[in-house]
Amino acid sequence: MNPLARWARAEWGPLHRTVRAGLRARRARAVAMAIGAVCLTALLHFVHGRSWGYQFVQNVGAVRAEDPLWLALLRTPLSLFVPALGLPVWGALLQILLVFGIAEICLGRWRTLALAYTATLAGTLYARLGIALGPGHPLGLPASDAQVVDTGPSAAVVGLAVYVGWRYGAYVTAGAVVVAMVAEVVVKENLAGKEHLAAIAAVLVLCAVTAPRQRVSRERVGSRSGVPPSQS
Repeated sequence: MNPLARWARAEWGPLHRTVRAGLRARRARAVAMAIGAVCLTALLHFVHGRSWGYQFVQNVGAVRAEDPLWLALLRTPLSLFVPALGLPVWGALLQILLVFGIAEICLGRWRTLALAYTATLAGTLYARLGIALGPGHPLGLPASDAQVVDTGPSAAVVGLAVYVGWRYGAYVTAGAVVVAMVAEVVVKENLAGKEHLAAIAAVLVLCAVTAPRQRVSRERVGSRSGVPPSQS
């Protein structure tokens, strides 16, 4: 086996085995939530594109930093499934199916939803903080961003990708996602890019909090299998 193949096996082997086993055992049921999310996103996109449905989707899923906080929190869960304006809907559908599907198999349905919401909420709350800090601050945003419609699954997708990569030892992949998001902000500094970094920051905090428990779990698995923890 050549070095590249060995690296790929070490990087993605545990993740690939988990996903393959989940799909083999449960088939489409293993990603039922992801499929439902894709259907919901497609439905909202269809409704949003109709004159009779545009305002409805805005009312239930469009978040702006200028909105009252209680209203933004109420709309945030559904905002994940409202495609971002100016971006192709197929991109949102593909992101949800692939990343949400992998996360659903690896983490479970409810944990995936909780992480997706946490990442999206981190971006939503950061927008308010950034506007309060102002454009003169490194973490600040211009006041005009308060009127930007903030929708789409991208913050959730980025957060889930980083968490799953960390959880299954795909550290290079998780690191590549982080580097890509930093590069996005450097090249094109905008609200979406900084929200992605806020989502990553929230997920990294969760990784740090859950790391001791995961380490204990790995040690228990290693002790039951007779393999030292460092080799499991």
